[in-house]
Amino acid sequence: MLAGLTAGAVEDAEARAAERPLAVVERDALAQAPARDALAALAPAERVKIIAEVKRASPSRGDLAAIPDPALQAARYQEGGASVISVLTEGRRFKGSLADLEAVRAEVSIPVLRKDFIANAYQVFEARAAGADLVLLIVAALEQPVLAELHELVLELGMTPLVETHSLDEVHRAADIGARLVGVNARNLSTFELDRDLFGRLVEHLPADAVKIAESAVLTPDDVSHYRRAGADAVLIGEALVTNDPVTTLHAFLEAGA
Repeated sequence: MLAGLTAGAVEDAEARAAERPLAVVERDALAQAPARDALAALAPAERVKIIAEVKRASPSRGDLAAIPDPALQAARYQEGGASVISVLTEGRRFKGSLADLEAVRAEVSIPVLRKDFIANAYQVFEARAAGADLVLLIVAALEQPVLAELHELVLELGMTPLVETHSLDEVHRAADIGARLVGVNARNLSTFELDRDLFGRLVEHLPADAVKIAESAVLTPDDVSHYRRAGADAVLIGEALVTNDPVTTLHAFLEAGA
C-alpha cells in the first residue's frame, strides 16, 4: 500500500512538473516569506500540543468529510487551540491538493504541514512554494540516502521535516539523519491495523532532543491522555476532528493532555 501511494504521488508530481518545471517551482519557493518555526510551536510544554489535520478521506476509512472550505476548517482548528495544521495534499486516496494547502496557509497564522508521500526534491520545493512550514518524510517509503537528502533539503529551505517512523529500526534511521521532529505512527502500513501502544514501546529510543509526536489511533480524549502519559509532546489528529465539531473536540483533547 505504501509503495503504491508513494508511486502515485510521484507520478502526479511528474505530471505537474511537465506543466510547471522545477526551475519555476524553485523560484517560487525561494520567493516565499520565511517558514514559521514549527519546533518552537510544538516544543514540550505543560500541556500536550495538537497537530490538527485537514483530511477528507483515507485508504483505510474511505470518505470522512467533504470539507468544501479547507481554510475555514483550519481556522476553526486554530480557534480550538491547535499548534500546527496538517493538510493532506495527496489526491488519489486522500482527496487533497496543494490548493488546499495554499488556502490554509493564507488563512491561519500557525505553522502548516504538507502531509503527502514525498519522495523527490520537486515535491519539497512545491511544498515551500505553496507556503508549507513543515514537510512529512516517511522513513518506510525512502531509502536512507534519499531520506537524508530530502531531510537536508527541507532544512535548507527553512522548513521543518516531520520524520515518521513505525519501528525501532526506523527510529534509528531517523536518529542517524539528526531528526529533531519525530513521529511514531500507530498504523501498520502493510495491514493498516492500529497499535496504540507502539508509541510507548518506541519513545525511549527516540532522540533525546527530538520533539516526540504520536500519530494515529486518536479518537477520544482517553487516547490523548494515553499518549501524553507515554511521553508524547504532541499528537496528530485527523478523523476525530473532521467528523465532529473541531473546536469542542480540540478543547476536550487539550484538557485530556494537560
